[in-house]
Amino acid sequence: MPTLFTKIINGDLPGRFVWTDDRAVAFLTIAPVTPGHTLVVPREEVDDWTTIAPDLMSHLTTVSSKIGAAVRRAFDAPRAGLVVAGFEVPHCHLHVFPAWGLDDFDFRRANSNASAAELDEAHERILAALS
Repeated sequence: MPTLFTKIINGDLPGRFVWTDDRAVAFLTIAPVTPGHTLVVPREEVDDWTTIAPDLMSHLTTVSSKIGAAVRRAFDAPRAGLVVAGFEVPHCHLHVFPAWGLDDFDFRRANSNASAAELDEAHERILAALS
């Protein structure tokens, strides 16, 4: 059965994409820890990041670095957070988000009520920063 992320990647569910290539995608999460929280996801369904082929993991971190630089610019943040948690969806994903302090790494503070307007604004800001 396809994962939630595969359904987003395939267009069966909506997603606010900021990156697509033949090996990975990046889209905004609907429950951001900070505005601009983006997930970098391999197209291949791999559950645990420790089992990903090294070249694919390298690609994911390269994409995450580009997204991280963009979210820093887009939100004027001093840092970009990078977390591999892997409990929410059984499809490897890297969380990339603008960070101002360690509290921003607390996933219990995620905004599960982010409005479509807030997510759309973050999407536009990241796309502009990637241009």
